[in-house]
Amino acid sequence: MSWFDTIYADNDVSAHAKAIYMYLKHRGNTEGKSFPSVPTMARELHLSQSSIRRALTELVEHHYIARDPRYRRSGARSSNLYTVLA
Repeated sequence: MSWFDTIYADNDVSAHAKAIYMYLKHRGNTEGKSFPSVPTMARELHLSQSSIRRALTELVEHHYIARDPRYRRSGARSSNLYTVLA
């Protein structure tokens, strides 16, 4: 079963989570890694930032993505690094 069939067959994952999964899959490099910010995803997907955050948490819980924090040289938080797993 392809990754596309897998995510769409999963009835435990919301429509917002599926949209964000597809977005991250499309934005990712050859290793499935990307680092769009929550405000960027909200703007480009026409969803609220809280909807984006909930869907990202859902994708992490269902093992579709990994989310790793990134930091600037000053130690301040930057956008997260997202890796598509499935």
